[in-house]
Amino acid sequence: MNAAELATALRAGRGFGHKTDIAGMLSVLKHALPAGQSAEDRGIVLGDDCAALADGAGHLLFAIEGMVGEFLRAMPWFAGYSAVMVNVSDIYAMGGRPLAVVDAIWSDGIDGAAEVIRGMAAASAAYGVPVVGGHSNARSDGEQLAVAILGRARRLLSSFAARPGQHLLMAVDLRGAFEEPYPYWNASTSAPGERLRADLEILPALAEAGLCAAAKDISMAGVAGTALMLMECSRIGGRIDLDAVPTPPDVPLLRWLSAFPSYGFLLAVDERDVQEVIARFQARDITCASIGRFDNTSRVSIAHRGESALLWDFGDATFILPARADACAGSLAMQGD
Repeated sequence: MNAAELATALRAGRGFGHKTDIAGMLSVLKHALPAGQSAEDRGIVLGDDCAALADGAGHLLFAIEGMVGEFLRAMPWFAGYSAVMVNVSDIYAMGGRPLAVVDAIWSDGIDGAAEVIRGMAAASAAYGVPVVGGHSNARSDGEQLAVAILGRARRLLSSFAARPGQHLLMAVDLRGAFEEPYPYWNASTSAPGERLRADLEILPALAEAGLCAAAKDISMAGVAGTALMLMECSRIGGRIDLDAVPTPPDVPLLRWLSAFPSYGFLLAVDERDVQEVIARFQARDITCASIGRFDNTSRVSIAHRGESALLWDFGDATFILPARADACAGSLAMQGD
C-alpha cells in the first residue's frame, strides 16, 4: 500500500472510529453542565490519559477503562488481565506510579466471572498494583467489566505539552506476539513482573529528569491515531515517517499501525534530549526511535517509501475535540495551576 492508501485505510479503521465518537460524547457533557458554566469553569480539562488532581507537590491520577463485551466473552482471562494492564499504562503515560485499582464486574453467574477475576489477579501480581475493592453483580444477562485506577505523579507528562520542532518518539516492546485474531500485541503475560515494572519506571524517571513533558500510551487508535490525539491536544501538526516506525518482523504495516501494544508510548522530545531518551529505553531492551517531527501547522501527514499523504487536517475536522473546544477529549482531567 502506498502512503495515500494507508491514510485512507487508517481513517476508515475501527480504532479511528471509536476516537472520533468522543467529540459527540463531550458535546453531551458540555450541555449537561449547569447553565452559564463551561467545563473550564469547573476545572475540567479534557484529553489526558488520566484525570490529574493537584495534591501537594504532585498530582493524584485517576483513570478508568471498560472492556468490550466481545473481548470478555472470547478471552475472559486476558480481558481481565488487560483491564488492569491498560490502566497501569495510563498512569505511567502521565509520569505517575500506580497505587491501587477497583473493579466493577457483571456476569451471568459466579462461574462467568471466575476467569476474568483470575486474569485481573494475575495482572495485579505482575504489576504490583493491588485490587482494593469494587462492585459485582453475578445475576446479569451478560458479561461487562470496568476497572479504575489511582496513581500519583511527582511531575506530569501531558497531552498538552508537545511543541513544534520536537521529535515524535515511539517506544514499544517488540518481544511479544498478537493474541490472534485480535489487534492486541501481548508482550506482557509471559514476561517477569520485575521486568514489566522496571520497564514502565522509565516514564516517570524521564518526567522527573526533565527529559520529556508530553506523552501518551498507544491506544486502540494505534500509532497514527494516538499521534493525532497528542497533536490535537497540543494544537500542533506534524509528519509521521512510517518507515521509521519500529515494527515486528513479518507483521504487515497496516496491521501494526492499528495494533494496541501492551507496552507502547509516544513521546514529544526536544532535539537535544532524543539520544538520551532513546538510550534509556534501549538499556532495557525496549525499542525506541524517532518517527516524526511536530510543526506549527494544523495538518498531519504520513510518509512511506518516498511518498507523502495527508492523514488529517484539524482545520477541516476535529479528531476527538468538539468543534472549537479549548481542551481535548479522552478523559476528565482536573488540573492544578
